[in-house]
Amino acid sequence: MENTFKLTEQGYLKLQQELENLKDVDRKQNLEALKEARAQGDLSENADYDAAREEQARIEARIKEIDNILKHSEIIRETNSKVVTIGKTVRIEFIGKNKESEYTIVGHLEANPMQGKISNESPIGKALIGQKKGNKVTFKSETGQEFKIEVKEVK
Repeated sequence: MENTFKLTEQGYLKLQQELENLKDVDRKQNLEALKEARAQGDLSENADYDAAREEQARIEARIKEIDNILKHSEIIRETNSKVVTIGKTVRIEFIGKNKESEYTIVGHLEANPMQGKISNESPIGKALIGQKKGNKVTFKSETGQEFKIEVKEVK
């Protein structure tokens, strides 16, 4: 059974743009690099040719990967619900630490903690799914540390 990739609409569009760029720009540039390297003669010891072939393999693998993701993805639509789901932004308070954070819950392919995007499959993501403003929940981090948080806002 194939996995379904959960993506926000923005994440889906970003992948589509990357795919178009790979096919229309990167692929063409790579073909030019291959032509130039072939024109140098002996291919057996041609570092430019080897590099261009490796780049070609990387481009084709990424195209195949994105095609697969887009074919098997489910776009998570935004709702007006005040319950935490994928696509929602949540402001939480770490109880006892006097610290607030804001996260957007996304599918694992879009997760980027440095940008405040956390996966629905992460410990904190799992704990937040289905919660509402005012709810308090405890979760264990991947390091085994236990945190108690309160949902301050869901938008």
